[in-house]
Amino acid sequence: MKIFYYLMLFVCLINTGIVEAQNNYPQNYFRNPLNIPMQLAANFGAVRTNHFHMGLDLRTNSQENLPVLAAADGYVSRIKVERYGFGNALYITHPNGYTTVYAHLNKYFNQLDEYVKEKQYKDEKWEQDITFQPGQFPVQKGQQIALSGNTGGSAGPHLHFEIRDTKTEECLNPLLFGFAIPDNIAPIISGLYWYDRRFSTYEPGANGIAVKKAGNVYTSNLVQVNSQEISFAIKAVDKANQGFNLGIYNAELLMDGKLIYNFEIDKIHYDDTRYINGCIDYTKFIRDKMGIQHLADLPGMKLQNYSTPNLTGIIRLQDENIHTIEIVLKDVKGNTSRLTTKLQLNKTSDKISSAAKTIMPNEAKTITTENAEINFSKNAVYDALNFNAFEKPDADPDAVSNTIVLHSPYIPVQDEYTLKIKPNRKLSNAEKDKAVIVLDYGSDNDVVKVRWNADRAEAKFNRLGKAKLLIDNSLPSVSPGWAEGAMVTNSSLVLKGSTTIGDIVSFRAELDSKWLRFARVKNNFVYLFDEKCPKGSGSHTLKVTTVNTAGNTNTQTFTFRR
Repeated sequence: MKIFYYLMLFVCLINTGIVEAQNNYPQNYFRNPLNIPMQLAANFGAVRTNHFHMGLDLRTNSQENLPVLAAADGYVSRIKVERYGFGNALYITHPNGYTTVYAHLNKYFNQLDEYVKEKQYKDEKWEQDITFQPGQFPVQKGQQIALSGNTGGSAGPHLHFEIRDTKTEECLNPLLFGFAIPDNIAPIISGLYWYDRRFSTYEPGANGIAVKKAGNVYTSNLVQVNSQEISFAIKAVDKANQGFNLGIYNAELLMDGKLIYNFEIDKIHYDDTRYINGCIDYTKFIRDKMGIQHLADLPGMKLQNYSTPNLTGIIRLQDENIHTIEIVLKDVKGNTSRLTTKLQLNKTSDKISSAAKTIMPNEAKTITTENAEINFSKNAVYDALNFNAFEKPDADPDAVSNTIVLHSPYIPVQDEYTLKIKPNRKLSNAEKDKAVIVLDYGSDNDVVKVRWNADRAEAKFNRLGKAKLLIDNSLPSVSPGWAEGAMVTNSSLVLKGSTTIGDIVSFRAELDSKWLRFARVKNNFVYLFDEKCPKGSGSHTLKVTTVNTAGNTNTQTFTFRR
């Protein structure tokens, strides 16, 4: 009976914080924004590239055009139409101080859709960010407001749903609002890692420890370390009842029964979401596709409302005794997993030496090579970094500089740094006007048109990698999905965009000399036939003007019949 009593007491204690969090928000005020049961493809706080996931991804059974419903009474306060990000998004402001967001939509409800379309034609601009007054588009709870879709930065049909504090615009964890989503599966732990914290988590990096599972209890062999100052990290996911890998809501780290660190993901502002790179092992995430979350603070991580102040998670071992480590993971429903292990200082190794080009958190730093200068702000890095910068020749015939190697793409930076590159020959004014810096970070590249500061080309970036200065005289172009002069019988015109370097930054289409609304879908441009070009309207001329990153302009003309 005593064992049962203490077990129940433990369960009550771990759930107290969750209940308190839920009591901060109205329960059952918001309804499911779909007419099908809520099933999660992603939850609030899940790890993403350079950001936390800021809402719920609700499954739509791999279908598009399901009715999307207002979660509560309110008014449409904003819509956004954009190529990436949310795609087509709708915001509803509610009288209780919250705003709900619905993203990746295919279409707004008819009255709103017409309003947006008219503004697009008036502005001659497809991308929009429109705010509304309370009386313009009021909605009631359960009213259809849109059709679900796959627009913007979406990898498959679903509805992205957020709840925000209207005043602060902080995103709040929707699972704290009482939605009926079944979940009786505890988080799943698949790895334990420790880091030597005498210099940095980046050097020498993660030390992996295998874990074993028995029920919801995990163990590992004795963790022997060679540093008196360490921290831990955990590889884990929450599965709920639906099979997708979800993010961990709450984690606690205890040493010899004393809490030394915890994090809980209740609310995050979009201004702060990039701080995820200071909460995870970024190297493992980018290089090895592994989501490992630190159970300790990094000195440059400034995310508010994430971890408990004064609990740093840094373990300073003063002896060679064996210590007990316990890690407790919980989801919003209170399902709990525990990992217990033993920790011992074995033999202290020599401290890792720092180099002359070390960048420290909370300190600005300028680093130079022979022909380049890199200016980092005090907020640039999350942890100490022996920054390695050097130059090497580049074989690209369009390159007018060496390649500047900026350490490694597997190390994150928080905010933008300024890169200045001196060309390796004198450039004409025309060449300077077409100059771009290309930053290759492995999986992709960023291309930025430079501005000139005396004899140096200057641009800003927020990733590390290999950079070079190029002169881009190439033209952007689009390719039609129909034969020249052909009869088009399907429901849309599709133009495939193409560039040699950079992106198409400007697109304008005119049908018989009048602006025509094309939507940007990744690298394609799509016009859905409407009253601007009805069936039986005969032969048409479509003039398309595109501009690339360097500012090169191309005008193409196509004909078709309708």
